[in-house]
Formats: sequence, structure tokens, C-alpha cells
Amino acid sequence: MNDSMKEHWDEIYEALDADELTWYEEIPESSIKLLSKCHINKDESILDVGAGASTFIDYLINQGFTNIIATDISEIALSKIKERLGNEKASLVRWIVDDITQPVHIQNLKDIAVWHDRAVLHFLLEENQQQMYLSTLKKVVKKGGYVIIAAFSLKGAKKCSGLSVKNYDQNMLAEFLGKDFSLLDYFDYTHYMPSREPRPYVYALFQRNQ
Repeated sequence: MNDSMKEHWDEIYEALDADELTWYEEIPESSIKLLSKCHINKDESILDVGAGASTFIDYLINQGFTNIIATDISEIALSKIKERLGNEKASLVRWIVDDITQPVHIQNLKDIAVWHDRAVLHFLLEENQQQMYLSTLKKVVKKGGYVIIAAFSLKGAKKCSGLSVKNYDQNMLAEFLGKDFSLLDYFDYTHYMPSREPRPYVYALFQRNQ
């Protein structure tokens, strides 16, 4: 695990409440919109990569999904979701502390029906980090499975939380995933931080070819 990156995110999640984070969404509407286009059963597995303190996990539980996996490099981030959910709901989720660029546990997963990533990929600037992300995704997402990726758009910020990012559009995401995946839907979305400053994203939905 990248210890310096882990420390970076631990410090951020330690210092701020979830609703103070610049990327916090009370209701993750864009992710919900794309998930609704994934025709999966409630017992199929959904992996939230870089779950942070996201309310997407709350939504999945409340909608009756029963095979939810949340992973993040920061154990503090995941502990904040657990605390918010309470013991009963938190027990419905499989929690994995791992680094997507040096995965130990994530790569042992299989038959993932939905890979959900809101704002992880754009932090991976080095080729080897991107390729590890991609190889892990291909290893765990089943044929016919779905991939939801949200990243800062080409019009979006160049830095976030003190880190540089790589900006994307839907074509760049499609090129990154390669010919094994088909682009089903995409849209631009502007997220407003607590300061009301805009953060333009691109959201894209892919399906792995059978």
C-alpha cells in the first residue's frame, strides 16, 4: 500500500466531517441514474471503489441490495460510513481497506456485477497506477457486468485535495477501458462544493462484452 497516499486521505477524513468534504453529495443522483440502467438483481455484487464517506452505500442498502462491497485506502473514511449507518446496516456491507494501485484484497474478488468509481481514477497519474487499476477491474468484473466511472471532465478542476488530477471525457474513458467494454451512456454533470464552487464531472456507464 502507498503509505504516503494513505496518510494523505486519512488526514483529510480525520479533519473534516463527511458533509464538509468538497465532493460530498447528500443524494448521489448521477450514480443512481446510471445504476438504474444496470439490469442487475438485488443479490448481485456491487463494488464501490474509493467509497470514501459516500452516501451511495446508504442508498444501496435502503434499496435492498444485499451484496455490497465498499473499499477505500483510508480506514478512517470507511469508519465514518459505518458510524453513520449504525451497526445493523453496516453489517450488511463487506468492508475492504485496500489501495487500488497496489491491490491485495480487491483482486481476489470475482463476478462483480457493477464497478462504481466516483472520483478515484482521475487521481491516478502514473501509467503503472492506471494499468493496475485496469487489470484489477478486468479481473473482477464479470462478462456482461457494468462499470460506472465519474471523473473530472476536461472543463473540470486540475487539482483536488492538494493533488493533481487527470481530466477525462467519455471517449478517453472508453479508450482507457478498451474494446472489451461498450459505452452505454454518459453525461456531463456539475457538482457544487459546500462553498458553491462548481466542479464539472463526466459520468459514463460501460458494459463488459459477453
